[in-house]
Amino acid sequence: MTDTVAQIKERLTIQDIVAPYVKLTKAGKSLVGLCPFHKEKTASFHVSLDRGTWHCFGCGLGGDGFSFIEKVEGVDFKGALKILAEKAGVQITTIYGSGGGKEDVSKKDRLREVISRASEWYAGKLVGSPAETYAKQRGLSKETIHSWRLGYAPDAWRALLEALSAEGFTVQELLAAGLIKEADGKTGTFYDRFRNRLMFPITDNAGRVVAFTGRALSADDQAKYLNSPETELYHKSEILFGIDRAKDAIRTRKFALLVEGQMDVLLAHQIGFENAIALSGTALSEKHLALIKRYSENLLLVLDADTAGLSATARSAALALSRGLQVKAARLPKGKDPAELISGDTATGKKEFSKYITAAKPIVEFFLVSLTERERDPHRLISAAERIILPLIAAMQSPMEREHFIQITARTLGLSNEAVRDSLTKLPRASVEETVTMKDSVTVIKRSARQNREETLLAVVHAYPDTPLAERVKTRYLQITEADQLPADAPVEPALFEAERLFGKDPEEDAADELLRVFEELVVREAYQEAVTHLRRIESSGDAKAIESAQAQCAKISTRLAVFG
Repeated sequence: MTDTVAQIKERLTIQDIVAPYVKLTKAGKSLVGLCPFHKEKTASFHVSLDRGTWHCFGCGLGGDGFSFIEKVEGVDFKGALKILAEKAGVQITTIYGSGGGKEDVSKKDRLREVISRASEWYAGKLVGSPAETYAKQRGLSKETIHSWRLGYAPDAWRALLEALSAEGFTVQELLAAGLIKEADGKTGTFYDRFRNRLMFPITDNAGRVVAFTGRALSADDQAKYLNSPETELYHKSEILFGIDRAKDAIRTRKFALLVEGQMDVLLAHQIGFENAIALSGTALSEKHLALIKRYSENLLLVLDADTAGLSATARSAALALSRGLQVKAARLPKGKDPAELISGDTATGKKEFSKYITAAKPIVEFFLVSLTERERDPHRLISAAERIILPLIAAMQSPMEREHFIQITARTLGLSNEAVRDSLTKLPRASVEETVTMKDSVTVIKRSARQNREETLLAVVHAYPDTPLAERVKTRYLQITEADQLPADAPVEPALFEAERLFGKDPEEDAADELLRVFEELVVREAYQEAVTHLRRIESSGDAKAIESAQAQCAKISTRLAVFG
């Protein structure tokens, strides 16, 4: 594996890897372009040919060619390795176990194999089945059925179990993949999880099948839709149905279209809305939103218009707003979902669906219209607005956006802006926290201004070796910090990119003088604060000699500080 990585790095430069996704132009020592991971108008995405790395000053992401492919394609390291190996014309070497001669396949790889084989098996049972009839009745074309690899789970208890067991897959592997279940009260007796259902394969960002949704074909089935359980490959809070096919369209159309279910997605793609995606049996999560934001910061919700659907829309919208997305929602005719609106005559369905998508409104306006239609009593309307509208406004990151929608809400409800604003400030904390989690579960390390300047100065020495600028910075840095030598640790990538961005390709010898002056002032001020804190501690001890020494130190640093004004 190490040899494969080395060969790829020898054959592909970082520019070769990034250029197909980002238009790059030369700027000093770097190549720059618009970041593919967040929306921006001014290029803040930098690529270093010398180091084979990239960094965005807008969103803070960075890394090497492999990490770039992982993020832009939504794959793990193995997926990135496969993509780059193919691009470089490198054969991925097989990993053998210590026994030599037999491939050492991990448990996860084995699960991928059994899931993939199950998908093929279901697809092979589709032709002539009740599932194919149902799919065509819903308006799916032959091309869509084939492209999305739809299948049929036969109306039999152990058809898949017996077929895959005969191919060498174990019961434990089938259980781990969520394909079979153990009978209640009958230890050791297993049967197929999916029976007599139209099967929709659920894929990850790289297009690999990880789970299934089965649509019941019999009215007797209690569960109309049945999803695979959580497995080592399938985590509902991380998977968006159709994202592997939709991501390019989301980038180009500049918004993601979130619909209710798999049939909605397929029919939307069939009429040209290839940016459509769906959840799979779970609520919208932070991980879903992080995935969507890779491709666009605009989200359009097309969810059920019943009471439960509207509540789900409100929760999803508030979470998305809190993560900085722009959120709209489309109002479909009452009792209609996208699939019902689209199916039938393709041209008519496309025209109708397009009309409602074009008329989508910002989420606050969407709910204001919905609530005013549903609640005729003014008091009930205001109560509903406080419960639904205010948490949406509170979730918005932009103060200007909040103010804009405060005014729209006040005008719609016949209230003053001040009344809505006052209600917003009094919004019960619990209602906001129930709707939105405002902080990520990550630790943010805050760096001081001195640390930031210091990192940049040290990066200058590394970025411009054997130059008068590097020598000047090194000499002054040692004088300012009164250190014997520079820190042994190499500067972090963002600092190197920052240095190159500041000083360009061929900087003058004195180019960093202002940075050095600011750094010196920060060092002296920090030292003075420490000296004053030390003096206050000593004063409480009553040690006159120590107090005098501490005072002298404060005076000395104060004199040095006076130079900076």
